[in-house]
Amino acid sequence: MSEKHLSTQFDSELAGISAQVLEMGGLVESQVAQAVYALSNFSADVATQVLKQEERVNSMEVDIDRDLSSIIARRQPTARDLRLLIAVSKTIGNLERIGDEAARIARTVQKLMNAGMSSRLRLPVSDLSFEAELATQQLRKALDAFARLDTTAALEVLRQDDQIDQEFDGLMRKLITYMMEDPRTISSAIDLVFVAKAIERVGDHAKNLAEVIIYIVKGTDVRHNPVEAVETMVR
Repeated sequence: MSEKHLSTQFDSELAGISAQVLEMGGLVESQVAQAVYALSNFSADVATQVLKQEERVNSMEVDIDRDLSSIIARRQPTARDLRLLIAVSKTIGNLERIGDEAARIARTVQKLMNAGMSSRLRLPVSDLSFEAELATQQLRKALDAFARLDTTAALEVLRQDDQIDQEFDGLMRKLITYMMEDPRTISSAIDLVFVAKAIERVGDHAKNLAEVIIYIVKGTDVRHNPVEAVETMVR
């Protein structure tokens, strides 16, 4: 078998892996959006659907990981291709954890509904929806950057990460105020604290994806560096 033919097969396998990652990313993005919809509308049916999707996300992670191991064993990839495969492994790990956060939100919705929050208390659910929209946008941008291996788009994700952190801090202050003014809100407000933290983690994982993209393209590990330093490192 010719070297060119082997190379073409390998490229096809890499393209197939990338397609699976993007499919998994799309499913996770939908899962987060549905979890936030379930929270905003107190929809038990949508919350249940999110939890069902968690099984599919977990299955996709296992399948992609198995394919990665098979490619590494059979192809013995060169440095750049091996870097891509390692980065894909990190990517699906982040995506799986985003799915976990969506499931955590869905379970919290079920808990709040069982406690009757929708009829008794007024808490800043709309603010949580805004934070979630920011996090979902970050995830979408990171997935688009992965599809195009676009470091410029990846850098933009890193630059915007602080916005989610600021929104989270604002939510914490607001929830504390609610609990101080009305002790009846304490239990439900604490549940929403965990929801807000889950949403913030979605943004963190989107940031991780952006760092992985830079690693794929530039071969530079930019984790734990400020954005300004990353911009210099990838020039």
